[in-house]
Amino acid sequence: MKCQQCEKQAVFHITELETGSVRELHLCEDHARVYLNQAEGTAGPAEEAEPDDSSGGVAGQLGVGQTADELAALDQKACDMCGITFFEFRNQGRLGCPHDYVQFAKELEPLIANIHGATEHTGRRPARSPETAESAAASGTAELTGVIGLRREMKEAIACEDYEKAKENRDAIRAIEDRWIPPARPE
Repeated sequence: MKCQQCEKQAVFHITELETGSVRELHLCEDHARVYLNQAEGTAGPAEEAEPDDSSGGVAGQLGVGQTADELAALDQKACDMCGITFFEFRNQGRLGCPHDYVQFAKELEPLIANIHGATEHTGRRPARSPETAESAAASGTAELTGVIGLRREMKEAIACEDYEKAKENRDAIRAIEDRWIPPARPE
């Protein structure tokens, strides 16, 4: 099969699902590199190529009403706790900490709705009373998420040779973990 952009042999076969339609791309190595660079929003050879309508180009990669500048700014948005950027999440497919769901809520909601079909939990809940379970879960999540920040502060304190601060952070982490994480059962 030949590349859709030139006469070379197609070695990359990309299938994209877009709002109810399936689009297949067959590209040579050079055009695939250009196409994938466009998908990442990076500058370089992708700017030089003029993709035709069959490849989608930059327009196929942008959200509704978003410009390339808006997407670049979004990619630079970072979590206050773990420091992961939205660009890193898009490339890795994994978030860095539970706080990322709050930090990137607006961006993640359409993705979660697309994957799960809804953004509200519809499954079973614990037998505890709803008010107690929700408030306990919320405080536990906040406290456990705080451990990430404490670990980062502890590493910074060690780097600055502030061992007293590092010890305080270590003790705070242990106290939180003792409250929320059950001890491992011996086998």
